[in-house]
Amino acid sequence: MPKVGIIYNDSKPTACRAATEIKDKLTGQGFKVCTAPGTGGILGYSMGPNPLHRIPIDQLAPPDFDREMMFAIVLGGDGTVLSASRQLAPHGIPLLAVNTGHMGFLTETYLNQLPAVLEQVIDGNYIVENRTMIAVEVCQSEEVLWEALCLNEMVLHREPMTCMCHFEIKIGRHAPVDIAADGVIISTPTGSTAYSLSAGGAVVTPGVEVLQLLPICPHSLASRALIYGEKEPVIIYPASPNQLVMVVDGNGGCYVLPEYQVKVRRSLYHAKFIRLQAPEFFQVLREKLGWGLPHIAKPTSVELP
Repeated sequence: MPKVGIIYNDSKPTACRAATEIKDKLTGQGFKVCTAPGTGGILGYSMGPNPLHRIPIDQLAPPDFDREMMFAIVLGGDGTVLSASRQLAPHGIPLLAVNTGHMGFLTETYLNQLPAVLEQVIDGNYIVENRTMIAVEVCQSEEVLWEALCLNEMVLHREPMTCMCHFEIKIGRHAPVDIAADGVIISTPTGSTAYSLSAGGAVVTPGVEVLQLLPICPHSLASRALIYGEKEPVIIYPASPNQLVMVVDGNGGCYVLPEYQVKVRRSLYHAKFIRLQAPEFFQVLREKLGWGLPHIAKPTSVELP
């Protein structure tokens, strides 16, 4: 019996109703359908001075979501897609992202189009697009205290963000650099259109094998965004005596004490997105962010006296 998964935003009635209707329909067609809320991939935040207990990256998948699953339907907005990608990537499950949220930058289709889209996907008429993910670890010496899989970005900053802090950052074999800023962002190409973009970073097209290091409000004009090869591991040493906060994909994080190190590397896992046709990234930029739209507002010609 073929198996399909559904991950949905259980805080939105529309997504909950859709999950029930899709499950009934697919079950009637002979599929085994597994459902789970997207909250399973939200890592939460620590409530005290220490990181959360460690949840291994490959243990976030909901029950019965495994490599035998054909694909998973994700019902929600970008936050639900980020959560689902963290849950599904270790098992290589392609996800069909259906927008029931607002921006839907990562989604492929809308709820009213889903019946026809499902038929197309079940027939195997689709493309799988691989997106780079990064693995983030908080370590003390060689002990891993906390870890997460990340599709968009890792952010390390002061709490509250009102004071300058220092970071010593080592990229691959290169000499360490010192950055004074409110915080730092390490983003994937997918995350280059998220927080990184708002902080002044470059837009990187998916498929380019790079990552981006971006200081947040740096103190020096010399500290600007750096794009580097994705095979280079990064170690961040907090060089300030204060506690820092790390946030991954905007929906989970932990405290980082001065004696900790944050290690960031390209993950062996990829987020696999189902695309109904060859991806057209510039079109998504135009539709969602207004990039490259023609300037059509022209001044009215006025005859001079």
